[in-house]
Amino acid sequence: MKEKKQNPAEETNGQALEAEQPAMDMGINADENMAGTTHLNDAVATEDELGKLQTQLAEQKDKYIRLLAEFDNYKRRNAKERIELIQTAGKDVIVSLLDVLDDCDRAEKVMQSSEDVAVIKEGIQLVFNKLRSNMQSKGLKAMESINQDFDVEKHEAITQISAPTEALKGKVLDEIVKGYYLNDKLIRFAKVVVGN
Repeated sequence: MKEKKQNPAEETNGQALEAEQPAMDMGINADENMAGTTHLNDAVATEDELGKLQTQLAEQKDKYIRLLAEFDNYKRRNAKERIELIQTAGKDVIVSLLDVLDDCDRAEKVMQSSEDVAVIKEGIQLVFNKLRSNMQSKGLKAMESINQDFDVEKHEAITQISAPTEALKGKVLDEIVKGYYLNDKLIRFAKVVVGN
């Protein structure tokens, strides 16, 4: 029998095949087309990492649930405080007006028992002044409109009349209802008569 002679390239290739065989048996990646880290996948390390991630996820869920509960409590508390504020918003104004109301009651008694008109007028004027000063202390200020230029931002024209002089055209001649500011914010327009 004749032995088949191999050329040197095939011998080298055959040796390479034999070399690969033991490498595969040992679990070593000898294939040049595969990533070199495939043999580094360790099942124990993956399980530890998975456990850590699950623990972190549980902690984050707990934080989220606590934060959500805290926010719900904040919303409930804020709504309750807002309702209380709305219900008692005018309390300080009402309390300050109680003194004026008491003065009105006293003035009414005096009007029923007294015939002196001058005393009655004086008493009523004192009540009016007290009411005005009380309202001013709360930030209420009357608008000055008469002889001012008509301004649609502040005035509501009820009617127009012919102006007695040329200088009064376009100005407020009379004030039917006063306008008011509360802390420099317009809360009621003045109803006025304008000259044309």
